[in-house]
Amino acid sequence: MNFFITYLSIAVTFITIDMVWLKSMAERLYRPVLGDLLRPEPNLIAASLFYVLYPLGLLGFAVLPAHEEGSLLRAFTSGMMFGCFTYATYDLTNQATLRNWSTTLTLADICWGSLLAAVSAGLGYLVAERMGSSTW
Repeated sequence: MNFFITYLSIAVTFITIDMVWLKSMAERLYRPVLGDLLRPEPNLIAASLFYVLYPLGLLGFAVLPAHEEGSLLRAFTSGMMFGCFTYATYDLTNQATLRNWSTTLTLADICWGSLLAAVSAGLGYLVAERMGSSTW
């Protein structure tokens, strides 16, 4: 149960904050660069899979190792690195293959993903610590 509640805390944090970002930045940051490449509405199946899987990655690569060490700083920095590497993979691949993808968009999105993952992992760690480790 602790595993599920920790996962849920990461997922809810990640999704909620990312939705605020996407709502406020889609027209300002993404649409001017990508134009017609952006769908009018997102593919909900693909988005749902991303929002189920990404928090699992944060849990496995950032929160659980930090919980074992008892270190909020480890959760935050591991989350930030996970976010940096995963968002960099996406953004740099797009910049390498898509005509309109810009360096500004790459840098902004990598910074965003790093911060979002760090905050989500940090909160997940705090939830895991609050519940203890008796049923991990």
